[in-house]
Amino acid sequence: MERSLILLKPDCVQRRLMGEIITRFEKKGLNIIAMKMLQVTPELAQQHYAEHVEKPFYPGLEAFITGAPVVAMVIEGIEAIRVVRDTLGATNGRNAAPGTVRGDYSSSRQMNLVHASDGEESAAREINLYFDENEICPYTPTLTPWLKAADE
Repeated sequence: MERSLILLKPDCVQRRLMGEIITRFEKKGLNIIAMKMLQVTPELAQQHYAEHVEKPFYPGLEAFITGAPVVAMVIEGIEAIRVVRDTLGATNGRNAAPGTVRGDYSSSRQMNLVHASDGEESAAREINLYFDENEICPYTPTLTPWLKAADE
């Protein structure tokens, strides 16, 4: 089982697409094991996007991510990182395939609705930025035998 941090970004919240995107993850068989709405502070943005702080585009990124509330989630599942990223589509909504979240709802590079961890190390780091261990509630849905084979 893998975990991924998901942020439903300010554009997602403002456009009222939260439920649609959460539904896609749930229909895919992924477990949401933590979720909360919060306002990202400049300090949290700098920690989250540490590798970009010195880049020329960072001030705009910080203004965007701190501009309205986000919904932070931890999603768990088999190959969750890849499955989530495939569900979202290409980062630039103009390049995202129809049927993906970004392909259906985004036509922008920055206003692309959702952040998702890109690997296991970044997922662990990002989850720790947004959630305390006691806020994460792993569980096994009763329908799990109908979603995957016992040996998966």
